[in-house]
Amino acid sequence: MVSRSGACAKRVIWEEIFISNSLIRQKMEYMRFLRKRMNTKLSHGPIHFRALSNIFWRPVRGMIPHKTKHGEAALARLKVYEGIPPPYDKIKRMVVPDALKVLRLQKSHKYCLLRQLSSEVGWNYYDTIKEQKEERESRLKGRKRICD
Repeated sequence: MVSRSGACAKRVIWEEIFISNSLIRQKMEYMRFLRKRMNTKLSHGPIHFRALSNIFWRPVRGMIPHKTKHGEAALARLKVYEGIPPPYDKIKRMVVPDALKVLRLQKSHKYCLLRQLSSEVGWNYYDTIKEQKEERESRLKGRKRICD
């Protein structure tokens, strides 16, 4: 959904991203990807991201023609964050209806969360993101009481 509107997409901020297939299968597939490297000079080989935003960014880059000028500009406009950073926590959030789990994944199919996969392969900052989310929600609750 993001790559279809890559020319107009600016920011991607999410709470949960679901991946079709079970966590075990996705972990095996990602571990297979982690084993790929260049034999002679490892710094030239594929870069293996473990952070949520970078894991999401890489397939989007594959869907956008990033070697052309307009594709490069579209990819430069795309900003991906874990959690909701401070300038955007006051802006109203929008939901992309086409990307809802109910519409994209069938009931009987297995799925896993991207944060589960990234924590399995080495990303250790979910607790920090969760604390920031709780802090942001407590600030919003305090703000609503003042306005009422």
